[in-house]
Order: sequence, then C-alpha cells, then structure tokens
Amino acid sequence: MASTNQSVFHDFLSLMAEKLGGERVIDELCNGFRLLMDPTTRVITLDSLKKNSAVLGLADLTDDDLMSMLKEGDLDGDGVLNQMEFCVLMFRLSPNLMKQSWLLLEQAVQ
Repeated sequence: MASTNQSVFHDFLSLMAEKLGGERVIDELCNGFRLLMDPTTRVITLDSLKKNSAVLGLADLTDDDLMSMLKEGDLDGDGVLNQMEFCVLMFRLSPNLMKQSWLLLEQAVQ
C-alpha cells in the first residue's frame, strides 16, 4: 500500500476563540504572523515561510505547498502576505469559526 505524505490540519482557531475571546485570538494571530514574517520587510514571503514554518511543525511542506498557501491568502496580488491578509486567511481556513461567525451574523440580522 502506498503511503502519502500529507499534513493533517487540525482546526483549533474556533476553540481558541471560544476560550480566549475575539480580541485575544486576534492578538495570537498577530503573534503567529510575526513568527512567519521576514523581519526586514515585515511581510510573509516564500523565503520567510520556508525558513520559519519548520518551527511550527510544517517542515514537510514542499515549496509548491508553501506557494499555494501564499497565493491563497494574497488578496492584493503582490506575492506576499501582510498581517491583515494572514489573519483573513486563518479565519477562512477555519471552517468551525466561519460557521460560528455565520450563526452570529444571522442572529444579529434577526
């Protein structure tokens, strides 16, 4: 049987939001951004992502995987992620948090 080398994604963002509250979750996302960013340009580049992702247990990801992550979050098309793009991407990648957000939005509208 062939084995695949895929990373398993565990969505803990919604649990963090529940435990910490909205403001502290944003603070933690900003801390995560700072871990991955290039300290000179203050954005996440492919090089900074490759260099710093091993710290987060993502050393098995290929350059193509990392480039896909950058493209997924790069809203303005400049090839890098600024802090806002990173935070938006983290929210978008959290299906549980997105579901909770929709429920809160529906309640607010009603």
